Formats: sequence, structure tokens, C-alpha cells
Amino acid sequence: MQRHKKGRLFVMSGPSGVGKDTLIDLLVTRTPGIMRSVSATTRKPRATESDGRDYHFVSHAAFARDIGSNLFLEYEKYGDNFYGTPIGPVQENLDNGNDVILKIEVKGALNVRRLFPDVRLIFIAPPSVAELERRLRLRNTDTLEAVNVRMEIAQAELKQAIYYDYIVVNDILKNAVQRLECIITAERLRV
Repeated sequence: MQRHKKGRLFVMSGPSGVGKDTLIDLLVTRTPGIMRSVSATTRKPRATESDGRDYHFVSHAAFARDIGSNLFLEYEKYGDNFYGTPIGPVQENLDNGNDVILKIEVKGALNVRRLFPDVRLIFIAPPSVAELERRLRLRNTDTLEAVNVRMEIAQAELKQAIYYDYIVVNDILKNAVQRLECIITAERLRV
């Protein structure tokens, strides 16, 4: 039997600091046929990030222009910055038979489901709220005030997990990646 000709769309969401980027990086390197979508953002890059690999870092004006041109599958404001998924590369990969995984926040994920009813939503949860706060503080990328804001947002996001198809707790990294691989495999075997 052949694989589906059209790729599948997966969305991964979860609170800031839960490890989404690390999980996606490992999943993409270990799972043939799945591509990571690179989102656009108006926020400044962190020291470890590079344009085009982690995000497309753009100005507020460029982001607004792309919104006006309907170039985003979804976009949302998170804190003081905008984040969005350019639709062109996603559609191209799906049409070429590649599975695509998006890393987007909760509201954006639910918007994608309206456009792509077959999308599979995967929520990444921390082992505990205390552990999430510890991870955010260890990153040393935010002020204490910013960490507190992220924790408030995280509390609201955790309540939205009930709208997802899968919940994966990122407790032990290798276990969380294995769970994600199982989800991808199961979805590929769907009739």
C-alpha cells in the first residue's frame, strides 16, 4: 500500500517553556516525511535563534502587510508581539505528501482546525506548574515580571488542553518524543 498522496497537518501547542522547540527538533530528525513549519514573529530573536530556522523575524509593518495580503494560515498576538504561520510553505509541503507540524499557540490552533478539519492538535503539558516556572526562570531570557506574565498565560492555556486530540506531558524528554512518534505513526495508519 502507498502512503497518502497528501500530507497530514499536526499542530503542537503548549505553554511557553514547556519544551515545544526541543521536541519538534527531535521529532523532525527522527521521523522521515515530517516537516517543521517556520512561523513569522515580530519579536526580537533570542541569542540562540536564527532567522529562517527558528522563526522568520519581521517588523510590525511587514507583518501587517502580510496580514493584509492573506499570507497567513493563522496569526495571533501574544504579549506585545505577533506570531503567524505563512500558508504558502505549509500548503506546498502538504501537496508534496509531506506531513507538516506547526508550533502555534492555543487560539491559533483552534483557528487552524476551522480551516483544516482533519488537523491533529497535540498539546504539550509540563509535569507540573512549578516545573514550568522553574524552566522559564532557568532560560534567563525574561525578566521576573515577564516570567510572571508567561505563567498567567500558561494557566489559561492549560485549561484549553481539553480541545486537543492528544496531550503529551514533557516530563522526560526521550519519553515525550516517543509519545509524539507514536501519535504520528498512528495518524499515518488511519484509514
